[in-house]
Amino acid sequence: MKIKFGYGSGWQEFEISEDNLIKELRNNPIPKGRDEADEIRYALNNPIGSARLREIVQPGEKVVVITSDITRPMPSRRVLPYVLKELAIAGVKETDIRIVLALGSHRHHTEEEKIYLVVEEIYQRVEVMDSDPQDCVLLGTTSRGTPVEIYRPVAEADRRVCLGNIEYHYFAGYSGGAKAIMPGVSTRRAIQRNHQMLVQPTARTGVLDNNPVRQDIEEAIQLIPIDFILNVVLDDHKRIVKAVAGHYQLAHREGCRFLDKLYKIEIPSLADIVVTTPGGQPRDINLYQAQKALDNAQHAVRPGGIIILVAACSEGLGEKVFERWMLNAADPGQMVHNIQCNFELGGHKAAAIGIILEKCQVFLVSEMEPAFVRRLFMKPFRTVSLALNQAFEELGKEARIILMPVGGSTLPILTGVDTNVLRRSCRDEL
Repeated sequence: MKIKFGYGSGWQEFEISEDNLIKELRNNPIPKGRDEADEIRYALNNPIGSARLREIVQPGEKVVVITSDITRPMPSRRVLPYVLKELAIAGVKETDIRIVLALGSHRHHTEEEKIYLVVEEIYQRVEVMDSDPQDCVLLGTTSRGTPVEIYRPVAEADRRVCLGNIEYHYFAGYSGGAKAIMPGVSTRRAIQRNHQMLVQPTARTGVLDNNPVRQDIEEAIQLIPIDFILNVVLDDHKRIVKAVAGHYQLAHREGCRFLDKLYKIEIPSLADIVVTTPGGQPRDINLYQAQKALDNAQHAVRPGGIIILVAACSEGLGEKVFERWMLNAADPGQMVHNIQCNFELGGHKAAAIGIILEKCQVFLVSEMEPAFVRRLFMKPFRTVSLALNQAFEELGKEARIILMPVGGSTLPILTGVDTNVLRRSCRDEL
């Protein structure tokens, strides 16, 4: 079989024998629906738990539209024109609109990246800005102690419209919804306080009920209301196959239910080798982002197996604290131990990788220097073919393989096993 995985702005191609393949985890088939434009329009015209956006905003009000940064696959450039049209129908002037790119704890954008995210026509007409964690307003504190510190232009706006894509998140359950606000336009202190709850057993992939991270995020919205959301679900070709709009929680949950139908994939057995990729840019821009595909892959590999992570990581590790934790640890176990003693934002992802490295080997196919990759307790390769050859040499020519070409979105479910228990036991190691 000839296989082609997204890698950076291009592809990695390799071959495997069908005799070795357990399953290729692509999205479940769904009935053909509306095209992208019609799907977005339908969502805006049929909001869930809310009036239409054009009926909510009023002329003269200051409106912020919050959308994702360059590290997320949210196709803002394809969605924003429809949102701006709704605002125009409501009588809102473009001079009263600001588009805020939610950075969370990520780096600032270049001007070229801003133009790419929103398209030049919109960039020239509407003010586009990065969120700034140094210019935030304290609005209160959640019952779990998270300070609700929000980027000032967002906090001071009359109306807040949040855009995003919905995919699995390894401790908030799912992306999208209120995450545009927390952590999207929050301070590092607020994000750290919220994220430290990832060590709790119910903070895990695909779980919303009793998830303390998600509950804390949505409690914050009581202090900084979201007036309207528009979230989308993408297929493995990054096309919009579902859009939901309206109430920040009710619409989001409908999107999550659709995602489960699309990307919860049953597997008959755990694999010796899992080959996974985030799917290319922007999801594999650095290891900090590509970790999501690695985290999902751990649910498909047997103890002692090998995960081959195919991620260009053209910007390296991607976050300073994460880099310090990865490079200063004596072994993977130290990262897991350290997060128990001293939670630090950025270090949480290093600890999550540490858990996986204690379970199995990770072969990293990337653009990073081999010596540097070895310092991360991973084995470096330039191509998937070379990585597979080494994996077969170590585990035998009969080794069984699972392929995850959209690893950041796909959640493997072992047939006949309570995978919540499996994920809980892994989380408990924290």
